[in-house]
Amino acid sequence: MAQPIVHYGIHFFLPLVVALLCFKKHWKLAFLVMLSGILIDLDHLLANPIFDSNRCSINFHPLHSYYAIGVYLVLSVFKKTRWIGLGLVIHIIADQADCWMM
Repeated sequence: MAQPIVHYGIHFFLPLVVALLCFKKHWKLAFLVMLSGILIDLDHLLANPIFDSNRCSINFHPLHSYYAIGVYLVLSVFKKTRWIGLGLVIHIIADQADCWMM
């Protein structure tokens, strides 16, 4: 029962906290951009079955691969791509938390 609370808490609450603490002037836009990181879950549509509660997404789905995670980390460094990079990294953190809790 705690697993979905932790997972979705990270997905929705952590971007809000980061936006409020780090991007005060533009926190609403920063929050929405970081929240859009959830769109990388579209790669789940390539899997069969699409959803498996016992499957770790990290390094299973293409947009959750170690290579993709490296790109997300690089995006987080540069000012122009920082919000989307942070959103994607936060998404990976949420998915990794799921893997640890399995």
